[in-house]
Amino acid sequence: MSTYAIGDVQGCYDTLQALLARIDYRRGRDRLWLAGDLVNRGPRSLEVLRWARAQRESVVCVLGNHDLHLLARAAGVAGLRKRDTLEALLAARDRERLLDWLRHRPLLHREGRWLLVHAGLLPGWTVAHAEAAAREAEAALRGPDWRALLERWSSGPAAPWASTDEALPPLQRQALTLHLLTRLRMLQPGGEPDYAYSGPPTQGPPGLVPWFSRWHAEHLTVLFGHWAALGRHSAPGIEALDSGCVWGGALTALRLEDGAVFAEPARDAAP
Repeated sequence: MSTYAIGDVQGCYDTLQALLARIDYRRGRDRLWLAGDLVNRGPRSLEVLRWARAQRESVVCVLGNHDLHLLARAAGVAGLRKRDTLEALLAARDRERLLDWLRHRPLLHREGRWLLVHAGLLPGWTVAHAEAAAREAEAALRGPDWRALLERWSSGPAAPWASTDEALPPLQRQALTLHLLTRLRMLQPGGEPDYAYSGPPTQGPPGLVPWFSRWHAEHLTVLFGHWAALGRHSAPGIEALDSGCVWGGALTALRLEDGAVFAEPARDAAP
C-alpha cells in the first residue's frame, strides 16, 4: 500500500489516468490525496469528478477554489467566467450526485505528520485553529445555508481585512476561511493576505512574501497545490504540488512513504 499526494488536476482526465498507470495505482490497495481543483479549465471535468467519486475510501480530496466555483455556479450564486469549462458537468444527468459528493469534501486533511490543503494557511494560526476553522466552514457547506456561504465567498474577500476572525459574524468568518484555505498565496508586510498576485513568488510586488515563509509547525509538512507559477517545490515543512498541468506542464504525484516524485507531462491542457 502506498499513499500519493497529487496536485491540481483541473479537468485533465487523460493526464490523470496516465499518471495513475505510471504509479500502478490500485483502488483498495493504494490511497490518493488530491490537493483540490479537480475541475475547470481542462477539458474533462465531468470524467474527473465521476472517477474521483467512484474511488470511495481510496481518495481523500480537499476542496479548491475551482471546486467551490463549480458549486457556486450550480447554486446560481456565481456567473460564468471566461475560462470556465464546466458546461458538460453542469448539464450531466448525474450532476446532483456529483455535486453533493463534492460539497461534502473537506477543506483540510491532517494525518500523521502530513497536512493537506489546497492553497495555504494563515501565519498566526495554530494547527488546531486551522482545523477548527476548516471544520466550521465544512459544516456550513454541508448544511442548509450552503448557498448563502458560497454567495458570500463568490463576492470576494471581506474588506477591510480583519486580522482576527473570532469577532466576525459566522457567515463572514466562514467565507474568510474559504478564501484563506483555497486562494492564499502571498502576504502583505503586515500579514494581510494578498489574493491579486499569482506569479512566481520571487517576482512579486515589493513587500509581498509567500505564506509559507511565515507559517511553521514543528514536525508537520503541509502539502498544497493552487500555485502553478511556483511549480513543484520542496522545502522544510512544505511540499508544493501544482506543476501546471492545465497550462501544459505536468501532473505531479508525491509518494509519502519515501518521497518519490512522479511527473506526467500534460496530455490534455486547457483548450
